[in-house]
Formats: sequence, C-alpha cells, structure tokens
Amino acid sequence: MTAVGVIAAALVGLAFAGSPDRIAAGVKVAGVDVGGLTTGEAIAKLEAKSRAVAGVPVVFAAEGRRWRVRPGNFGVQVDWRAAVKRAETEGQGFAPWRGLRRVSIRLLGSDVTPSARVWKRALDIDLRRMNAAVGTPHRDAAIVLRGFHSRIVPERTGRALDRATAGAAIVHALASLERGRVVQLPVVVDTPIVSSADLAPAVEQLHIALSRPIRMSLDRSSWWLPPGKLASLLALPHGGSSSLAIGGKGADGYFRRLARGAGRPPRDATFAVSATGNISIVPSRPGRVIAVPATERNILAAAVSATHRTARVVVTTQAARRTTAEAGAMGITTRIGRYETIYGGDPNRIHNVQLVAQLIDGKLVAPGATFSFNRATGARTADKGFLEAPVIINGELTTGLGGGVCQVSTTVFNAAYEAGLKITARTNHALYISHYPQGRDATVNYPDVDLRFVNDTPHWLLLRTFVGSSSLVVDLFGAPIHRRVVSETRPLVETGKPPVKRTPDPALFRGVRQIDDYGEPPRSTSVRRLVYTAGGQLLYDNTWYSSYRGEPELIRFGTRAKKPPPKKGPSGPTGPTGPAGVTPQS
Repeated sequence: MTAVGVIAAALVGLAFAGSPDRIAAGVKVAGVDVGGLTTGEAIAKLEAKSRAVAGVPVVFAAEGRRWRVRPGNFGVQVDWRAAVKRAETEGQGFAPWRGLRRVSIRLLGSDVTPSARVWKRALDIDLRRMNAAVGTPHRDAAIVLRGFHSRIVPERTGRALDRATAGAAIVHALASLERGRVVQLPVVVDTPIVSSADLAPAVEQLHIALSRPIRMSLDRSSWWLPPGKLASLLALPHGGSSSLAIGGKGADGYFRRLARGAGRPPRDATFAVSATGNISIVPSRPGRVIAVPATERNILAAAVSATHRTARVVVTTQAARRTTAEAGAMGITTRIGRYETIYGGDPNRIHNVQLVAQLIDGKLVAPGATFSFNRATGARTADKGFLEAPVIINGELTTGLGGGVCQVSTTVFNAAYEAGLKITARTNHALYISHYPQGRDATVNYPDVDLRFVNDTPHWLLLRTFVGSSSLVVDLFGAPIHRRVVSETRPLVETGKPPVKRTPDPALFRGVRQIDDYGEPPRSTSVRRLVYTAGGQLLYDNTWYSSYRGEPELIRFGTRAKKPPPKKGPSGPTGPTGPAGVTPQS
C-alpha cells in the first residue's frame, strides 16, 4: 500500500472512529439494534424487551404436533450484561483502526447471540415427552422361542426427535426476543441396531443347543441337563445384542440351587465360651463357591457345540473374612467384666429382652472404638419382631413397642462399669426402678438416647449375652487389664412429695374421695466410680447423677349430687296419702 493509501485509510478510520464509550453502529444483540448506545443503555433496552416477552410463549412443532412453551417453564435466564460486553468489543481499538472496523460492521452487520442458563432436568423431561408424542422407537430383530421352535421377528425402523439439536433450538428460541414464528424441531430416522440377518447365526446355535441334552460335571459327579431345562437358562438376543447367552431368572435360580447343593459358605473364626468362662477360638474355614461366569461360559460352549456337549461346573474357594490367625491376634483371652440382672413378668417383655440380647451378642469392639447400643441394635421395630410391653414413656409407665430393652442396656452398662471401661453416654430412667442397682440403671431410646462405652484397651473386646429363664448375663471378654473398681453410692433421697392426679368420678357422691394409689415421691442419688490400674494409678474418677420423677398419687373425687331428705308435714310427710301410705294418683 502506498503512503497515500495509508494516509487515506487513516483519515477514513478517524472519520468513523466514533466514541469508544458507545457500541459500534450496526451491532445487534439477539436481533435488537444496540448500535450507538452506551453499555447501560443497551442493557436496559434488552432487559426491558426481555420482560415484555417473558410471558409470551414460543410455539414449537414437529411431525404435526405443537407445544407452547414459556421461558419460565425451563427457568431460562439470559445474561444480557455479558452479551453487551461482547457487543462492545466488536468496534474497539485505537482511533484509526477502530474507525475502519466500525465501517466494516456498518456495512456487514454483527449480531451477538446471548448465553442463557436453563433447568436441564426440566428440559430433558419435556424433550422425552415431545419425543414420545412424535417418535416411533425402532425395534430390533428378535428371536421368539415357543417350546423348541424358534422364529425371527424382523426389525422395524423408527423416528425420533433429535434431542441434542432440539434442546439447543428450544433454549435459543426462548432466550431470543423474537416471538410469533413457529420453531420446527428436527426429527431423525431411528435405525435398528440388530437386523434379521444379524440373528441368523444365533438361530442356528439355538437349534443345536436344543437338539439334545448336555452333560454337567462337578468333581466325580455328573448329571444331564435336558433341552427343556437348558432353554430356561438361555438369554435370547436383546438390548442390541445378536448372540446367545446364559442368564435371566431361570439361570439365576439354577445357580442358586446348584450353590446350595455343591457350595459351602466360608466360616469366619469365632470365639467359644465355656461354662467356666474360658475362651477358645473356633477356627475359620474357607468357602466353596460356584464360579458363575466361568460355568456359564462352559454351559454355552457345550450347548452350541454339535460334538463336545459336556460342561464343567467351575468352583473356587472364598476366604473367610476373619481367619484363625487374625482372631488369635485380637487378644481376646479372658473375661474382664460381667453383670447379671433378673427379669420376669409380662411375656412380651421377656420376648423383647431375649430378642435385643441376641442382637448385641457377639459384637466385637476394636481398640479405641466406641460401642453404641443403638447402633448395635438399630431401630426396635415390629419388623424385627419386637412386641408391645410395659415401658416408661414421658415419665409414665405405659405400654409401647420394645418394652424391656432397657433391661439389656442396664446390664451392658453395669458390665462395662465393673470392667472399668470408659463410659461416655448413660441416661437414668425417668422413674426409679428398685430391682436395678441403685443409681446404675441405663435407659435407651432409638435414635437419640444411647448407651456408649469406649474400648480403651490395646486389644479387641467381645460382648456376649447369655439369656436364661429368668436372668440375663452380659460378659465382656478381652486381654487381662487387672483394673480395680471402687464404688461410692450416695443414699436415695426424696426431693419432694408425690404429685397428685385427681380424677372426677360420677359414681361417688360429692365430698367423697377414693385413693387408688399413694404414688411415689421424686428421688435422687449418685454413684461415684474410681478405676485404678494394676499399679494403683487412678485411671477414672466419674460420678453419675440420677434424678427420678415422682409417680402421682391417684385420687378419685365424687361428683354425684345427694338427694335432699323428704319434707315432713303436721302428721308425717306432706301431701294426702291413701291406705297403707300410698300416694293417690290425680
């Protein structure tokens, strides 16, 4: 370019440079002319137009069906500020260069498409609904088996909404400021994945599979799998597959039965407790399980073969989760705590005591871990077998689901107490219960009121429960810890008078009262526990305070009015009388 040309271009650029604070002429945002406006003016103009069309639906169409959709349906929000910022950059730069760019924009124009946010889940739901209205899903070729006879159901081509393109078109149309025109959504051909020709080999294999039985073998045993049974194990081509497989409900049932007969679950190493309290380890045992995928492959290979029709059942071993060596390393060798409580009374309560004792029996607590009564038992529900029995609710003795559970929690608390373990959560009952050790009862209520203690020893702990006809024993086993426990129990003192509950009784005359129960006063006590190590060092000094509500004195008072005595006249009761004192009838 000659010097004259450069100078001329510079002069043109300067002439059309305009103000850098205003958007170049010819620039549009979403079809709206914002040329010559400042940033604020452009944003205000676009937002005003957006509000004006926010309630106006856009009409979408496909295959003769129409839908009217508003931006609010999908939560469409347009970022007009960002769009205006992009529009500003269309004609910026140094004065001569800016002017030349603006000349180009003035001649050719520029339209900025704003970005928009949308509720994707709502959009996806509507796209599926639209596709269901206009689309016809394809159908893959399939094999239908009736008895030992098979036939091929041919494929069918379908039509479907092009969801990705349609979704973008819907968002763009709802974000735009244009209304009035119908937006066509694209529909495409939905091509089958599997054709009839693809299934021809599978049909031939199916014919061979059902032609005669196959022999199953396991170790030295063998048995026949007849064609009818084999047919129930076969999974015909589906979901885009064109080959036979072993699977489905029939196969699942067959392998479950095979596992019961030929398999054996692994057995973890456990702990056995003798009558004298000695601990021994019951050794672990590896399990024997059916390797289902490998056996399925063998059955299918035998089924589709015309000559080699024997399928070997593959078995493998499954290790126990806790081996004998691992159980020995846990260090559980002796009893470190024990407590026994007596129970009886309501049969449902006895049932609940026995049930919850079984739920916590055998629980293992790792070193440093916390035993939680509620976590160990879970919710005490009817589904687990809990029954209605006497229970304390809101300070009153009533009946409720799981009554008797606190007998077990109290026994566990006292076993941990006597072992000298760290107890982190314990709550007394609302009412005083005399057959529990004073100040050492422990109530629980799932999930908020819990009993918790910590295994503060270097070895594992094992909790065992032993349920007799009238007593419950909880034992804690671990490594010897040789702790000494000293208890100091304060006297049980009355802290008030029994509350009074008065109930009207229309059967009693006024002024008469009947005491049905003298109630119990509120009480309080506390227990201090000092735990010493084998060397005499004080390990814990804890005090548990217990406050018990009073049980009301039950009083019935009369509300029945007394009859007034009959009035007396000069010679007896007033009024004329007939013979034998009978009042004559009027």
